[in-house]
Amino acid sequence: MITYIVQRGDSLYSIAQRFGVTVDAVMEANGLTSNIIYVGQTLTIPVSGQRTYTVKAGDSLYLIAQRFGTTYQAIMILNGLTSTALQVGQRLRIPVYTEAIVNVNTVNIRKYPGTTSPLIDQMDRGARLPVTGIEGDWVQVRLYDGRIGWVLRDLVRVVPHGGERPVQQVLGFYTEREGPTLPSSHQVFVEHTAQLSAVGMFHFRINRASPTEIEKFPATFTDAYMRQVVDYGHRHNVKMLPTVHNLLYERGHQEVNKEVIHGMLATPDTRKAFISNVIALIQRYNFDGVNIDFEDVRYDDRERLSAFYRELGKALHDHGYFYSVDTPSRTSDEPTNPFSAPFNYSVLGQAVDELVLMLYNEHGWPGSGPGPVVSIGWMESVVKYALTKMPASKITAAVSVFGFDFNLTTGRNTYATYSMAMNLAKKYNKEVIFDEKTQTPMFAYTDESGNKHEVWFENAASIRSKMQLAHRLGIQGLALWRLGMEDPGIWTMLENEFVIRKSVT
Repeated sequence: MITYIVQRGDSLYSIAQRFGVTVDAVMEANGLTSNIIYVGQTLTIPVSGQRTYTVKAGDSLYLIAQRFGTTYQAIMILNGLTSTALQVGQRLRIPVYTEAIVNVNTVNIRKYPGTTSPLIDQMDRGARLPVTGIEGDWVQVRLYDGRIGWVLRDLVRVVPHGGERPVQQVLGFYTEREGPTLPSSHQVFVEHTAQLSAVGMFHFRINRASPTEIEKFPATFTDAYMRQVVDYGHRHNVKMLPTVHNLLYERGHQEVNKEVIHGMLATPDTRKAFISNVIALIQRYNFDGVNIDFEDVRYDDRERLSAFYRELGKALHDHGYFYSVDTPSRTSDEPTNPFSAPFNYSVLGQAVDELVLMLYNEHGWPGSGPGPVVSIGWMESVVKYALTKMPASKITAAVSVFGFDFNLTTGRNTYATYSMAMNLAKKYNKEVIFDEKTQTPMFAYTDESGNKHEVWFENAASIRSKMQLAHRLGIQGLALWRLGMEDPGIWTMLENEFVIRKSVT
């Protein structure tokens, strides 16, 4: 998707014609209920693939760039032009996204173009910054928190993308080490900030003893550590969010989760107190907003939950903070699944900046039987339902990078990271099969006790399929649960086959 600034004389029909999409597609992508638009309005255009434009009499590179929401310099770079002179009938490739990549150890981001302008931030080598303008020796860029700044052009490489590769966002969830087989996310985060738009730090939850308060999870990390991680993300233009949840108080006892959140939601005063603590948490560590991950909610709390989402949204937006919410998957308005029934997608679509659809676990819950954690068909069904409730530009699809080892004999299943799955395949000398219907890798084996197993997991090929589907459906991109459990080949695939847009909404 791209953004377009409405110009004088535009209509939804003329804009749709210009970009080769339908009026309905533009209306759906922007949540419009009428065809009324105004000059200066920013529209999301659900385009895919490459864009070209045929020069007409009276055109200039500046006017063409303005029309398509890009810069004339980006058009020149993409087309290899050495002059701004144009010829009628000339075909130009139009950038769908342009970024500036820092090519020195550290650069200063300034408030205005000029070396004496106030310093507003610094970026490290390799940081990728969306370009919003170019003036002489200076490039205008957008930062992780939405601020606009300027960087000297000699210190960055301006790279326009013409649509040959899909442009998508990636949200990565970051956790600490979870026992001997589940490593910390830290190393993956440090090595792959170029392929991350935003990061959710899964380090905070509602305090069970006092549910208007937020506690550290795990309690062992220091404030200095958290601030260092947030600063590292910021210096690579990654939006950094605390993920606040109501989980893992007692393993296998979801009723505790429900009671804790029930206490927080109970009254307008308890919700207000909790929201104040969310704001304080953001400010304590210099986060850019919050990612709320509430699960296991009582159905009779659904109206209070919706009220909370609205109230939190107003408070966050009053402070200029980003608002992201993770929600269980649903495919209809009917409350058929008690896990997802309390979550009202229509309310969320109005309140949030980003709705993260938690597509896991299609299979893997007790009694589910074997199968993929997220099949391509399940992803499409959930996303298409969400698209009936909100613009595509608000939707991110959260997929697992882990899998499960299903013991068909005992009916039990266990977690399987990519490395665990591959070790099992090697141990039992089994070939990994890519199931075309679900777009998921799997294999079967029999253990030493004679128990039959199926292992369904994720690899670079399955994540590629989900990224491609996200692009086709016009949504923002994927969220990955969680960093450190994945096929390392995912990162090479993302770098080579997609353009990762930094989170700028």
